[in-house]
Amino acid sequence: MSDPTAAAYYEEARRAFRGYKRMSEGAFAQINDVQFFYTPDTESLSMALIVKHVAGNLRSRWTDFLTSDGEKPDRDRDQEFVLEVEDTRADLMKRWEESFATVFNSIGTLQPEHISHKVYIRGDEHTVLQAINRSLAHTAYHVGQITYLGKHILQAEWKTLSVPKGKSAEFNAMSAEERRAKFSSRP
Repeated sequence: MSDPTAAAYYEEARRAFRGYKRMSEGAFAQINDVQFFYTPDTESLSMALIVKHVAGNLRSRWTDFLTSDGEKPDRDRDQEFVLEVEDTRADLMKRWEESFATVFNSIGTLQPEHISHKVYIRGDEHTVLQAINRSLAHTAYHVGQITYLGKHILQAEWKTLSVPKGKSAEFNAMSAEERRAKFSSRP
């Protein structure tokens, strides 16, 4: 039996992941390599480390999404928070792209009847719906960190990726097409 609500949910999840990816990339485009690796303090993460972690998380969760535990045996989560010599901006961004490609490909294989299928993350049972929501929330959390870091680093030079402060009325007066054109990085 086909469930149009499940199919619509998968498309919405894909749209949200695309938006979070686009928003992060809007931040990355504004910063240089030194800023990409900038860490505000010893307890904080740089954009580079967030990219490394998100890429590792998404690769692990979405590879063989329906058939294997979302915490893959080859994932070393703790190392995702340590920069190695090979962790250049280009290499980290390559991993970022590959991990999101895995997400989009996996979502593309889901059928409506999978929505209540059981999947596992660290041995804990989730429905497909729960696992997708968990992954979306985790990604959104880190996108917030990325954009906050960008604002912190660039301060007045930051180009907003959403509705600018003091511009809500102007935003609300725009047509949907105008909003998409002006704020294409929004999820």
